[in-house]
Amino acid sequence: MREQGVIMVTHATDTVAVWFERSVPVRLVWAGIRFTVTDTPTPLRGTLDYLDDRVTHAPEPIIGWRFQGTSERGETHVFDVRKTGRAEWELVRIYD
Repeated sequence: MREQGVIMVTHATDTVAVWFERSVPVRLVWAGIRFTVTDTPTPLRGTLDYLDDRVTHAPEPIIGWRFQGTSERGETHVFDVRKTGRAEWELVRIYD
């Protein structure tokens, strides 16, 4: 049972399928379950390490996305996905 206010973070390295519209994620399939993006996706730039808020240079390229996804059963997670060197998408974090 999850306590109120506690966020569970899971590290994953599963390959997932991600669909885009206008270069923004709209759907993800993970472990055979389809999740529809139900918020505004946030681009992840540079690396998945969180950048210092004193950025003094131009933004780094988008390497991944963070978004909330909801399944048809109502299961909801926040996903961090990134593009691999093999032109696939990899799930790297899940927030419950």
